Amino acid sequence: MNMLEFEQVNLQFPSAPEPTVCNCTFAVNSGELVVILGPSGCGKTTLLKLINRLYEVTRGQIFLDGTDIQDIPVTSLRRQMGYVIQQGGLFPHMTIAQNIAVVPKLLGWPKTQIAARVEELLDLVQLSPRLGRRYPSQLSGGQQQRVGLARALAANPAVLLMDEPFGALDAITRKALQGELLTLQAQFYKTILFVSHDIEEALRLADRILILNHGQLVQYGTPWQILTQPASAFVAELVGTEDILRQLSVVAVESVMVSTSSVNSHLLKIGSQETLRQALSLLLKSGQSQLQVIAGERAIGILDLKHIQAVWQDPAMIQDSPSST
Repeated sequence: MNMLEFEQVNLQFPSAPEPTVCNCTFAVNSGELVVILGPSGCGKTTLLKLINRLYEVTRGQIFLDGTDIQDIPVTSLRRQMGYVIQQGGLFPHMTIAQNIAVVPKLLGWPKTQIAARVEELLDLVQLSPRLGRRYPSQLSGGQQQRVGLARALAANPAVLLMDEPFGALDAITRKALQGELLTLQAQFYKTILFVSHDIEEALRLADRILILNHGQLVQYGTPWQILTQPASAFVAELVGTEDILRQLSVVAVESVMVSTSSVNSHLLKIGSQETLRQALSLLLKSGQSQLQVIAGERAIGILDLKHIQAVWQDPAMIQDSPSST
């Protein structure tokens, strides 16, 4: 079921010679995480702002769960969506708890329900309840982004709009928050549109990637489709289709392993949802040619180095294999 649909959407600013968004048509399934990727100035953030009507479409239609967003009052529309931006966007004069409580308070929730929800969300984003009494300036960048995510989730919206939320963070914190977002998504299945300029981030997070260039949608597909079937030379250069390790990073081990319940205690173990890139690294470090594939503690298969080699020799053997890592 489509949660969001764009039909021939255009945005033309009066002072601009060309449309900022041009004839965009696509749909996002309920519970899907779509990364919007492209070079600077291509219209990524603008596209996001059309969804919550920070910008109004010049022509075309956007549907939220089957309803034209023009038929939804702006305030009501925005309260149905969480919004996370790069610098957190926290109110500096409010405590962390007050920041998280903004939308529930606007919705008229009882104080006891708000307090319980704030405590629940702080735990969800792995922050101590004691931080609720602090102010944004007293938190690190990573902590502020966790608060921003908690605030976006506060009223349990179906849709999250995330505009380069991890872009200003150091690499270690960024990777950790990406992992936490995937964990939350596996638990709650929100419909997420996530703006990024980082191809590695896009490949790690996305169910599908939407690529923009000069305001036009140039390709929309899974990470594997984007890497192995680029629609143009521009897409191929943007995502680095010649990078074999990048291709292996979006293929799950279970998609190419040989299934068997036999246990080989001499082999190193790897999870079925790990990527072939991680498997190759483990094989090269260990000097072994095979790995035992497990799901939980149960042996479910064997992965051989030749299985990994087969993927880059014949990419067509993988129909589609988005990784969950």
